[in-house]
Amino acid sequence: MTTRALPPAPDADQIAAHLQRQRAAFIAEGPVSAALRKDRLRRCVELLKRNSERICEVVSADFGARHPVSTLMMDVQAPIDTLKYAIGHVDRWMKPQRRAGLFPFSLFGARAELRYQPKGVVGIAGTWNGPLFMIFAPLAGVFAAGNRVMAKPSDLSPQTSEWLAEAVSEYFDPLEFAVVTGGLDVAQAFTRQAFDHLVFTGSTGVARHVMRDAAAHLVPLTLELGGKSPTIIGRSADLGLAVEKIAMGRAQNGGQICVMPDTVYLPRERMDEFVERFRHVWLAMFPTVSGNPDITSVANERHLLRHNAKIEEARAAGARVECLGNVDPAATDRRRPLHLVLDAPAHTAIAREEIFGPAMALVAYEDIDQVLAAVNAGERPLALYYFGRDKSEQEHVLGHTLSGGVCVNDVMLHVGLNDVPFGGVGASGMGVYNGPEGFAGFSHLRGVYHAGWWDPRRKLGLLPPYQDKLLRMMQASIRRA
Repeated sequence: MTTRALPPAPDADQIAAHLQRQRAAFIAEGPVSAALRKDRLRRCVELLKRNSERICEVVSADFGARHPVSTLMMDVQAPIDTLKYAIGHVDRWMKPQRRAGLFPFSLFGARAELRYQPKGVVGIAGTWNGPLFMIFAPLAGVFAAGNRVMAKPSDLSPQTSEWLAEAVSEYFDPLEFAVVTGGLDVAQAFTRQAFDHLVFTGSTGVARHVMRDAAAHLVPLTLELGGKSPTIIGRSADLGLAVEKIAMGRAQNGGQICVMPDTVYLPRERMDEFVERFRHVWLAMFPTVSGNPDITSVANERHLLRHNAKIEEARAAGARVECLGNVDPAATDRRRPLHLVLDAPAHTAIAREEIFGPAMALVAYEDIDQVLAAVNAGERPLALYYFGRDKSEQEHVLGHTLSGGVCVNDVMLHVGLNDVPFGGVGASGMGVYNGPEGFAGFSHLRGVYHAGWWDPRRKLGLLPPYQDKLLRMMQASIRRA
């Protein structure tokens, strides 16, 4: 067992000093073997497996209430799957790749290769809605690439953060993996450090500040943000299937997931049918609200007030609001029913901003191109979902939109594809993790040229003093290009 790397709420100088100790250890270590990379990944798996019950306790305490099944799915099993996938593939990922050589030098034994080398010390700044997933999912690629890690869990999940700091100290030397805890001031000090790479998960607004901080040291970034995640239901869709799939997604984590179906676009003539079908499916899963252990609480009082304000603003602006359940007036928890908000005016917050809570916007349309225009008028979303059996319309939607990832006739499952990169575009983020692309993103792609047994330049007259014949030959070659 090792000691905790940093005290609770360290100052900027303490964080910087530990970063320098980790970087010095990284440099002294030299090449990081596949065996060591896999060992670090396995220790992460063991940490999650052996502490699964405690994880459920601390995460639920931070949320106010979250069912153990939700925590086990999102914050234990999902990262374990990602870590184990990396363990199984790291040997292949880290092998140098032979690349095309340089003519005419390749005729005489010269060759080129690409090597994946670790960058050094990677910072991971997580978020509260999946407090362990958002640390360990990118960590799979970070450790597979041979890096060392400093992680800052969210200050909105303090019990989980403190537990993680203690647990990591039992499985890792602090020069391999260190956890930084504390409030907003510590988080700001963390993202201002001169990491060799920084992963940030959070809101687009905060990401702009993080980018400014990173720019001071030219720190490369992976940003996993969010967005409206439009869900488009075509006229050819099986409405029953669409309702079932969307309800399954909406049931997760009280709607507090960055790839949650946020705004559903429906043919106008099918709006009422969708609402009634959805009500039936939803109430079968959640017949009660207050005290229902299957419902995840809104994370804190501030988020609850913001959420309620969005719904009331839309209602006051003329939107139709369907509430799928009732809150016991005597209840003291933050469990809330799902609200369907129909045709909210464009100026309202629920139409403009990511909802991130127990509400879903429904928007009626006449023509699919109206939907694409609306999606493209907003910021690039982290996810896009299409339901329909019309292949030409499906390709039209995919070809005329841009998002981080896509599901066809389902929602959210693309996040679980360990062999497919996950990340955003534009306002929903940059960079990816998962799969070989995530490994490459946390590696330095270093080109290496090996000289051959003979250099032909002098024989070919390519060295000074230059001759007119060489000039004419080069000009002729350019004309033929």
